[in-house]
Amino acid sequence: MNALQNNIIAQKAALPAGSKILAVVKANAYGNGLVPVAQAALRAGATGTCVAILDEGLELRDQGVTSLILVLGITPVEYAHVAAENNISLTVGDLDWLQQYHHLAQVNNWTVPLKVHLGLDTGMGRIGFTSVDQLHQAVELLKQPEFEFEGIFTHFATADSEDHTYFQKQVARWNKMIDSLKVKPPYVHMANSATGLWHQDTITANTVRMGISMYGLNPSGRELPLSLPIKPVSSLITSISFVKQLRAGESVSYGATYTAQEDEWLATLPVGYADGYERRMTGFHVLVDGQICPIAGRVCMDQMMVRLPQKYPVGTPVVLFGRSGDKEITATDVADYAGTINYEILTNISRRVRRIYVDK
Repeated sequence: MNALQNNIIAQKAALPAGSKILAVVKANAYGNGLVPVAQAALRAGATGTCVAILDEGLELRDQGVTSLILVLGITPVEYAHVAAENNISLTVGDLDWLQQYHHLAQVNNWTVPLKVHLGLDTGMGRIGFTSVDQLHQAVELLKQPEFEFEGIFTHFATADSEDHTYFQKQVARWNKMIDSLKVKPPYVHMANSATGLWHQDTITANTVRMGISMYGLNPSGRELPLSLPIKPVSSLITSISFVKQLRAGESVSYGATYTAQEDEWLATLPVGYADGYERRMTGFHVLVDGQICPIAGRVCMDQMMVRLPQKYPVGTPVVLFGRSGDKEITATDVADYAGTINYEILTNISRRVRRIYVDK
């Protein structure tokens, strides 16, 4: 977990004194394990955590996490009292939601105030207020005893792009809406990972949400160089479960798409697309003993085969992404081959894959 700590410290050092970090641990902490990562992030200096759905927040509370937890998605009004009772903050993106909750709270005599972060849609187009008038009406309603106005935020669509035109439009909309408020809540957060990396001079807020950057990966893929010394926090490692010699002319896996051109050693690995290592990775490579080993044939649901440079014993470690010797495969390398983004590579790793946490 030292890499995670390093990344949080690096981001905080690049921000004005007193800035807060919210660790984004949604989607099982980007595949790394919700509870252990949340706990490590808080130990490393994060003020609170962000999740996608209420159930993730409840899981953190059940495991003893007592700090701020913000649900970034929209929670159905009828379940919002559960959040209030568990001291979980909710995102609200329109006036109608607040009015409905206000009514339910009065009818049911709910006495615990609901902590609210107002989402502003400045150009992402997902959720949030788009007009100053409705924002002001929402702020007025939040003065009722059923609510606690804890935060306000937006999310940027192109902060990881070389072209800053759309980003600047969003910043202008954000500033217009924020500047219209006479009183601001304790948590004002406009910066996601990309903004925290490349637009620190535009941050007019006191809180940064660290998502993919907390896990040591570049939000832009390869478009922009990293501006902070962040380090990948995770590797995907398996081990050889079976070794055989494949004779020239023999084929491997479904569709017999791979045929040995000469006698060669073949290893079977107990990992496949059900573990999140997708079938489209067929033709890529892994690392064994610091050597590149091509994937032979199609990736199966629970197994895959790789060509070895020599015979290795069962149990030999195999790196799907991470470092082996002086070679490294990054999650971004895997994403490039799969035609996707590094976020998807991490979050696709299924829960049946055992997570091991080490300090290094």
